[in-house]
Amino acid sequence: MGEFEGYFSCSSLLCHETEEEACCFETEPEEDDESLYLNAKDDEYIESLIQRETSTTCSSDYPITDRNNWLQCARLNAIEWIFNTRTLFGFQLHTAYLSVIYLDRFLLKKSIADGKLWAIRLLSVACLSIAAKMEERRVPVLSEFPTEDYRFENKTIQRMELLVLSTLEWKMTSVTPLPYLSYFIHKFYGESASPKGLVSKALHYIVAIIKEINSVEHRSSVIAAAAVLAASCDASLTRKEMELKTGFISFWGSPETEHVFLCYNMIQEIEMRKCKTPTSVISSNSSSSSPCHATEKSCAACNGAGTKRKLAFKESDQ
Repeated sequence: MGEFEGYFSCSSLLCHETEEEACCFETEPEEDDESLYLNAKDDEYIESLIQRETSTTCSSDYPITDRNNWLQCARLNAIEWIFNTRTLFGFQLHTAYLSVIYLDRFLLKKSIADGKLWAIRLLSVACLSIAAKMEERRVPVLSEFPTEDYRFENKTIQRMELLVLSTLEWKMTSVTPLPYLSYFIHKFYGESASPKGLVSKALHYIVAIIKEINSVEHRSSVIAAAAVLAASCDASLTRKEMELKTGFISFWGSPETEHVFLCYNMIQEIEMRKCKTPTSVISSNSSSSSPCHATEKSCAACNGAGTKRKLAFKESDQ
């Protein structure tokens, strides 16, 4: 595909948003209420979500997580920024996850040249802004989104938003794993009380695994089931035990059960790596010693980064 800047050449895509028209977010950030994920147990509703999943779940001959190291690190950096910004503004976890789905769907359709970290950050801002407008009651103005080394004009972000919307064909109601949590908890535990902290643990696993896999190449229902199973079992489940636990799901077949087992094992591996990694190394992941951060700094240096840059696109940019 052509250079990324070529997508910013049409002024007719400019949408208008002023600080007066936008609604600022004023409440203090707070943790997600677990009760929000414990109220959807209806089979018919869940089946409707499953049907909606098929419209956005897709496969690629070149999955994002199998591509070059730069894109993998850039994607991880983007996801970290999205979840950090979500905390800053007090957005729902659902909003952050939805923006990751937008990010992955976009990257499956459009390519971004290696080293263009500003493009990844601009895409991250646009995806989170769109998700917030879809899900949040109060949304910050574009100028309030933290962009660190970059200073994008509002109209530049707006044009990126339009590019994302058009690339995704305005299909923005993607299903996340969160609505499934209560369903699987109810099915696995019935009317008995679920283990304390199960929802929080499952949410933690969902956020952890989305950094490892492409959100649109794995069904949200599969990710949710794997997260609940991983959160509820201290010992690792065998394939047979997994089949017994998921056998009640009438609208699933053997392929879905296999995918649940795959995601479940991946969560187990993530936790195992964390247990084997010294605390000092984990705490340094946000420092310059992390591979992704090192890649970011290397690419930034190649592009003359180091100070804040005001990026604006003119009609002549190609």
